[in-house]
Amino acid sequence: MLIVVVGLNHRTAPVEVREKLSFQGSSLDAALLKLKSHPLIDGCAILSTCNRTEVYAAAMEMDEAMNAIWEFLAGFSGTDISEIKNYTYRHTLYDTIRHIFRVAAGLDSMLLGETQILGQVKSAYQKAVETGASNRVLNTLFQQAIAVGKRVRTETGIDQNPVSISYAAVELAKEHLGCLENKNVLIVGAGKMSELTAKHLVASGVKGIIVSNRSYDRAVRLAAQFNGRAARFDELSCCLEEADIVISCTAASHCVIKFDLMKSIMEKRNRRPIFMVDIAVPRDIEVSVSTLEGVTLLDIDDLKATVDRNLAERKKAAVIAEQIIEEELDEFMKWLSVQFVVPTIAALKKWGEEIKEKELERAFNRLRDISEHDRKVISTLANSIVNQILHVPITKIKQYALTTEGHLYTEILQNLFDLEIPGQKPKKQIALEDKEAVLETVKI
Repeated sequence: MLIVVVGLNHRTAPVEVREKLSFQGSSLDAALLKLKSHPLIDGCAILSTCNRTEVYAAAMEMDEAMNAIWEFLAGFSGTDISEIKNYTYRHTLYDTIRHIFRVAAGLDSMLLGETQILGQVKSAYQKAVETGASNRVLNTLFQQAIAVGKRVRTETGIDQNPVSISYAAVELAKEHLGCLENKNVLIVGAGKMSELTAKHLVASGVKGIIVSNRSYDRAVRLAAQFNGRAARFDELSCCLEEADIVISCTAASHCVIKFDLMKSIMEKRNRRPIFMVDIAVPRDIEVSVSTLEGVTLLDIDDLKATVDRNLAERKKAAVIAEQIIEEELDEFMKWLSVQFVVPTIAALKKWGEEIKEKELERAFNRLRDISEHDRKVISTLANSIVNQILHVPITKIKQYALTTEGHLYTEILQNLFDLEIPGQKPKKQIALEDKEAVLETVKI
């Protein structure tokens, strides 16, 4: 059984192409069932996220399986197959396994070491199982990939250091204030960065979120996403008195929170600590505010320095992660290689059994009236001869299966004994197709 993957991601295809090949909800179910119904596909799974779509398949014929996947993607998206090929990458055998392991570990993500992708790999596996599209080989592959992703994160801590500005702001707030569960947060500005930061804060369990923005309607919409409340911009002073954490990111061309305002507010707060993060460029908060007692103020450069340090740490962790993946890859390849030769061994035994039975029948017809005892002796002799003849090739092919060239030895054995393997094309048909391909090339 061979494993292949055809996919595209943020590096190989623009968003308008990725959108066409996105599988979600009922379309994913239908896609899995359609692909599984293809006579060349024994099992399949689809990993579809905002940054990637990958189709994994288990099949006996590698090239034909990949062509089937390309045709499937072209039909689903309404895109010409030649264009699909321009945007997709493909991996086979060893490289397919390494690829899914790296994806699950977060090493192939836009954000190195991201944690979300592991859950997405789990979902892809569960959906393939639920629809009946997967098979034993793919089940084992995805289970192992999930285990690898967990092992990488546990042993390297690759996902422990924040490498996004918004996430870094929240993590630094935790460092300064400890648990955020009883903290009130004021978001000044209602742009994308404010929204991302608010998501991380909510995930950290903050008590409440207040959104203040010059456009009150936008403040209302953002606050509604997080069960918070909106405040008009002229209510900023009252909000500052209440907040434990302030995240400011407006598009203003001047400071919106000045020293005199914060001095007055800190007096009203009785110097109760406040953690302020200014993500805006130009800055929203006057630098001198940081001199006030009880105020901790960080700006975009402070966050970027933290992100850069953390990214360097993730890159170090990624080196260790790659070593873990190679270890896991070797173990999985041993398992897969053994599975690959099982149908060949079964076919070889069947071949020997058929010859034995045919020759026994011929011998018994010639001998005619012989005792049951003699029949058993002759049958035992025939069994012993066949078993001894096949013992060495079967033992050797099992040993070769554990090497990276195992599939080549298996194909050679199939050709030597002219074996018919379930799910594979008959050798005569392959030879005929090869001959036709050569003739076509000569015509060109």
